[in-house]
Amino acid sequence: MEHVANEELIPELDRDFLKEKEYVFEIIPSEGNILVIIRNFSFPEFYLPSIADLLIILPSGYPNAAVDMFRTNPDVKLANGSWPIAAEPHVMIHGINWQQWSRHIGWRVGRDNMQTFVAAIKKELQKGV
Repeated sequence: MEHVANEELIPELDRDFLKEKEYVFEIIPSEGNILVIIRNFSFPEFYLPSIADLLIILPSGYPNAAVDMFRTNPDVKLANGSWPIAAEPHVMIHGINWQQWSRHIGWRVGRDNMQTFVAAIKKELQKGV
């Protein structure tokens, strides 16, 4: 795993989760938020490509502030070539054009963290839509 600068910007529980799962990740402070990029994140067989970078934005006040949506680069489409539902928009973040997945996963203050959010992303992706 590559060395990650700025690890101290996220809670120890989140760092431990990312390392336990052996994700290659990068943490970048950006405009009051913390960008967590998980490199080479695997997507289910419903999607092409099967691997892309995953961006999770931790807002100021995280983990008491809700994490919402996720982003990918390069674009990830359904295997039939169409866009996944609510995943066609793009947004420029930190000099990269990210595909934005509008998946409003409920956030439970005091219970949710990086591990539960990544699990929710995987559950959403398993729907293949």
